[in-house]
Amino acid sequence: MPSTRYFPPSLLLSPSKKKSESELEALVEEVFLQSRKNYGTRKIKMELKKRGLCVSRRKIGQVKKRRGLLSNYTKAHFKKITSAVNEALVDNKLQRSFSNRASLEAIVTDLTYVRVGHHWHYICLILDLSNREISGYSCGRHKDTALVKQAFSRLLYSLLDVKIFHTDRGKEFDNQLITALVDSFQIERSLSQKGSPYDNAVAESTYKSLKVEFV
Repeated sequence: MPSTRYFPPSLLLSPSKKKSESELEALVEEVFLQSRKNYGTRKIKMELKKRGLCVSRRKIGQVKKRRGLLSNYTKAHFKKITSAVNEALVDNKLQRSFSNRASLEAIVTDLTYVRVGHHWHYICLILDLSNREISGYSCGRHKDTALVKQAFSRLLYSLLDVKIFHTDRGKEFDNQLITALVDSFQIERSLSQKGSPYDNAVAESTYKSLKVEFV
């Protein structure tokens, strides 16, 4: 009598060719719809891998195109920087170098708006560039310095460990209250170049994901 061999589920499912074309397409569509039409090829590939299927991003892209699966994300459009003037005395210390940062070496933030009922509210997130983790947050009806200060108050680590604090040139960040706060903890300020959202791209990207995938 032949012995019965046990194969882990991952080994049984890993070769994508064991799934028929229609089954694979149905699975890609299922993952896409479960993401509320947000996932692109990269995230769908990761989800399929969790299910034991190894499928290339190119293949997933072909399936999405055939089935008309359009993501909620819009294509990025280049925004021309019309002015290179840096009017404040604070320079851009990061210079768009967002990767390979040590823990708390640099934190970034920004403000964005969301619709709550019939009113606009504002959100402030503080991100650690070392791992893109949301370390502090606040939300409220007013876009002001108090909202930023509240986000700082929710941080779970000592501000003495932070080296650089980077933001855009909004008045909510570039003012005496925030300056006094960071100076008291010997945190170095960094401001984006005037009119350049790319200088604070990590915060901009995080807010995009927040709005499209969650709000």
